[in-house]
Amino acid sequence: MDAATAADLAGIAEESRARARRVQPDATAPVEERYPELLEALDWHLAVGQPEQALQLASALVPFWIATTRIDDGDAWFSRALAAAAGDGAARARALHDHGYLVFWTGRYDLAQQRFADSLSLAKDLGDGSLQALALAGLARVALNSDVGEAVRLLRHADAITRELPDSDHGRSSALHVLGVALQMSGDLQAAREVMSARLSMGRASGDQFIVWVESANLSMVERQLGNLDRAEELVRRALTIDAARGDEMSIAWTINGLAAVTAAKGDHQRAATLLGMAAAMLECAGGHWPPDEREQYEETLATLTTALGSDVLSDALDRGAAFSVKAGIAFALDAPG
Repeated sequence: MDAATAADLAGIAEESRARARRVQPDATAPVEERYPELLEALDWHLAVGQPEQALQLASALVPFWIATTRIDDGDAWFSRALAAAAGDGAARARALHDHGYLVFWTGRYDLAQQRFADSLSLAKDLGDGSLQALALAGLARVALNSDVGEAVRLLRHADAITRELPDSDHGRSSALHVLGVALQMSGDLQAAREVMSARLSMGRASGDQFIVWVESANLSMVERQLGNLDRAEELVRRALTIDAARGDEMSIAWTINGLAAVTAAKGDHQRAATLLGMAAAMLECAGGHWPPDEREQYEETLATLTTALGSDVLSDALDRGAAFSVKAGIAFALDAPG
């Protein structure tokens, strides 16, 4: 490993992250091809006294680690690097957040909360409003498990301190996204719809397919609760189409979970149960746990289907869904019911 090779590898990781956000095909392929070298570059940066470059490279790899079910790789590397690397700059504040974000999806909420809190403290010292908002959004994600009101408070604060930044700023964008989720979980569906719809419009206007995907999926949940089932189905099917191109098994599971909820609300209980079994199995294979809003949706759908089908029929349908491959499951989910 040398400086030129390490710089080239960092460029590959950054470009892969940007391509994934644009939902371009095979966004992870260049990283996959040189993954052993990228791990070597992470170690090399630490060995030659370049902790900031090491942490920046790790942050660029977070989407890859999630999409390819290598969260354990990222967790292990962040744990070692953050313990070994000194410094108090923006790269460390971002890496603290990114480590928390990574383990949050596996249900390690205590570690995630500590990382988000440390990131916020450092971001305050730096006077970086965007990084503060990013860390506050992380803390709000954890708070959604037990105190939705506290999550809303944290996110309103993030909104206030980034008011002068564009909505596309990463920290502000993340906080507004989680705010929509928190408002939905608090029962303020109209406010949630306003936040999500505004972000969906922004994503369409800018061509940011990542935002279009995530806000379509979230807005579907809101529209379903408002009783607008056709609109909810349209949104979640659009999200799943984007998800299929992204190829991220964990997020595909969340989106199919949303489609199962809409399908159950429309009364097609057998199909909904098959979709729900599919979603749960995909999430398990991806090494993830339901985030708070998705867990709430999953449990509500499961309760509805238990009442409608009975335990034996439900169990068979869940098992049938769990047996699908990812590719076949997406095809089944996107096929017209009936």
